Amino acid sequence: MDNDPGYDGDVEDEASWQCQLCGDEFENEADAYLRDWCIFNAHFPDRLKVQFSSPPKPNNVPRSSTSITPTFTFGFIAILLVFYFVMVGTRNVVFAEESAEVELLRAQAEKQKDFNKRLLVTLGRVSELGNSLKLELGPVYNDTQSLQTVTDNAGRLLDELQKQTRPLEGKADEERTIRDGPAAVGVQSYLASLKRAEDKLSNLKSTNFRVNQEAMSELGNLLNYGRQQLQALFESLLQEDAKAIEPLQFITKQLSFPGIPQSKISELAALDGFVSANQPRTGYQDSTASARVYADVRGLYLSSSLQNLATASISTSKKKSLDTIYRQGTSGIGTYANAIEGIFLAEWRNITLIFARDTWSTIFEHTTRQAIAEFSKTLRELGVQIKSSITTDCFLAYEIVGIANLLAIRIDSQTGQLKQQLIDAVKPVRDTAKASIGVLLDDIRRRMGAMITIPNDGAALPITTEVMSRLQALVLYPQPLSSILTSLGDGNWSSAASANGSTTSLPSTKSFDVGADGNQLLAHYVSDTIEMLLSNLESLAKRLVRSKAVHGVFMANNVAIVDRMIRSSEIQSLFNSTNTSNKVESWRKKATGTYLDAWREPCAALMDVQYTNRGARPPSGSNAIDSAAIVKSLNSKDKDALKEKFKSFNLSFDALSAKHKEMSQSMEREVRSQLARDIQAMIEPLYARFWDRYHEVDKGRGKYVRYDKGSLSAQLSSMG
Repeated sequence: MDNDPGYDGDVEDEASWQCQLCGDEFENEADAYLRDWCIFNAHFPDRLKVQFSSPPKPNNVPRSSTSITPTFTFGFIAILLVFYFVMVGTRNVVFAEESAEVELLRAQAEKQKDFNKRLLVTLGRVSELGNSLKLELGPVYNDTQSLQTVTDNAGRLLDELQKQTRPLEGKADEERTIRDGPAAVGVQSYLASLKRAEDKLSNLKSTNFRVNQEAMSELGNLLNYGRQQLQALFESLLQEDAKAIEPLQFITKQLSFPGIPQSKISELAALDGFVSANQPRTGYQDSTASARVYADVRGLYLSSSLQNLATASISTSKKKSLDTIYRQGTSGIGTYANAIEGIFLAEWRNITLIFARDTWSTIFEHTTRQAIAEFSKTLRELGVQIKSSITTDCFLAYEIVGIANLLAIRIDSQTGQLKQQLIDAVKPVRDTAKASIGVLLDDIRRRMGAMITIPNDGAALPITTEVMSRLQALVLYPQPLSSILTSLGDGNWSSAASANGSTTSLPSTKSFDVGADGNQLLAHYVSDTIEMLLSNLESLAKRLVRSKAVHGVFMANNVAIVDRMIRSSEIQSLFNSTNTSNKVESWRKKATGTYLDAWREPCAALMDVQYTNRGARPPSGSNAIDSAAIVKSLNSKDKDALKEKFKSFNLSFDALSAKHKEMSQSMEREVRSQLARDIQAMIEPLYARFWDRYHEVDKGRGKYVRYDKGSLSAQLSSMG
């Protein structure tokens, strides 16, 4: 309290005292009163009119010699006395209550202390008793725990035994249902029973108990029996709709090929679903038993249904005459292919409705395998027939290649399957068709080389018509020929390797022309064939004919046939669409020129010589020619020469006219009229001029001048 304001001096050590205003403890009551006074003075300085040099102290407190200067009034002293007595009274009451409570607490503490002592004694006794019981009951407790463990283990063992023997419950009912068969209990009930039996077998296998081995064996045999029953049912359902049909009836009436009825599709799908889910796949590239049954039953149905059309394709492809060119559509191979497409697509729909998606391709391939094998066999037989008369039956090969290619494309677009199988089936025929491209050219060379004579009247050779007939038939197969010619390459058909269809020869770089146009290649082949034909005819005529007239007529007749057959067929449109130059016109002009070379002899007789220095030259273009004056101006030698010219013309013209009339019977109509026009255009102008100038040399007797202009024109016109 030395730091308290207003206090100065030492305070004697006395018992602690607590201030009622601030709660601080003091050594004695006098210090507490001084503290209260200081606080009051600090908080209410305005109310005090007395200033102390040090705080006042009670009378019983020794104090140092200090002087207090009283400056306060009597009223303040009265207030201070009242305050003092109030505080002292209040403090005494509080102290009395707290003293009572302290005494009560002290009494309770004594009781608690006594209770704790008694409790400690009791706990000691209990602890001693527990230790003695532990020593005595420990072995009993251990034995009891062991017995409890044994009891629990025995209970769990009984539960497990009951659980393991539970799959055998109802085994007799399942066996009775399975033995009765699906026909008796219904497909769905039968499948459910098999499923339950399979679950029981699976549970027994998981136990691995020897005691269950016999039951497992019985259930396994029962399930095998049930699967056999399902397979038998599956096959019987398929057999009900496996009777062969007549495809031609559906094709001609444009009907859809029949499939398995919808009422059976659901049963077949359910049966296959169970077999597929519960049976390992073996053979047939992991196909299930139901898939193998389906492929066998439906495969036989497909092959037997198509058998008649296969036989008809071979019989209709045979010709009565070996020299007759095959006519498009004669063979029944087109109908056969249409039937294959229709019945295969119907079968594909059946498969997609019955089996799982990942098995469609495998089942479809095996189902159609037998029918495709029969189709391949038929094509091989047709290939042998084609090879025996390849020059006339190669067109059947082109037709087969085109039909088979389209068939493979259409089936592949619908199913995504069988394209390669169908292409492989037609490969022998395609090879034959490919070889025929060169064989046809070789045939022309061979036959031309074997000829030793040609008609004396210049008539066309039959080979020209045959070759053009082949070309007319050839252009009817643009799609297969475009493919074949593209594989050969432009111009490679003339090589010996390509002609023989050699598969070991090195390909030309032309065969790798990815930008080749099939129609253009076909036009080139036709043009090369015509060029080869006419070239060989020209060589033959030069070798066997001495007369230019016969030579010219011979070539003109053959060219006319070629030109006529081009214009009357698809060859003309092929040439026009591909902008291929037509070389026939050049050959026609060449033949006409050769024939007119024989008529140059009478033309030469009509040539004269005029001397411009011997007299007045007649006005150019004058129609008024005085033949008498011209003849009169000539000397006797010139007149004799003119007479000889007229005589030579008459002999030559008459001989050529007679020969022309003789050959006109064998001339083609257009050749006869064309040659007549060309002869008239060549002879008539020359003769008219010569006659106008010199006809008076004969003086009208007709001895030398046999034809006037009118009679000669009539004679020339009659040639056409």
